[in-house]
Amino acid sequence: MAESLATLLEEVRACRMCAGALPCGPRPVIRAGPGARLLIIGQAPGSRVHASGIPWDDASGERLREWMAVDRTVFYDIRRIAIMPMGFCYPGRDRNGGDRPPRPECAPLWHERVLALLPAVELTLLIGRYAQARYLPPTGRTSMTETVAAWRDHLPSFLPLPHPSWRNTAWLRRHPWFARDVLPELRRRAAALAGP
Repeated sequence: MAESLATLLEEVRACRMCAGALPCGPRPVIRAGPGARLLIIGQAPGSRVHASGIPWDDASGERLREWMAVDRTVFYDIRRIAIMPMGFCYPGRDRNGGDRPPRPECAPLWHERVLALLPAVELTLLIGRYAQARYLPPTGRTSMTETVAAWRDHLPSFLPLPHPSWRNTAWLRRHPWFARDVLPELRRRAAALAGP
């Protein structure tokens, strides 16, 4: 019998594979509907998202929605937008006060199965270097900046983006081409794929 997306999402949300490695315990966060045409693959939930269970329910999410020019209603409409991180649970803090990298078990365990049940996806936003490293072919580019600067090379299937965290505010200032060139294209495609 064919697997249904609803059943698979229940299985994902019940996952406890990394429980011993997660300082706050497991709480897998994912949202998807079979008709979604836009997919967002980010890094891993932060502490606020861990508390709420709602992906991008933080300042980074506010900035991402601003970048996309969509409101919360559109952003969280699973008929339009699917949201799947590289690591489904909050990984905890590192020694420098930032979040640890996404757990490496999640993407190999779940992504292929979830993607198989999202046949309508036309564009995937790859937010941050972990998602970009997994989904973009090797190009010899050594940094996230180089990958995002070459965004046209990955369309129409993928659009690489920096993480919208406040920690990247200085990056955004140093790279004005992102707001000038990438954001208008992101907004155009988000409107076409997730609009009314």
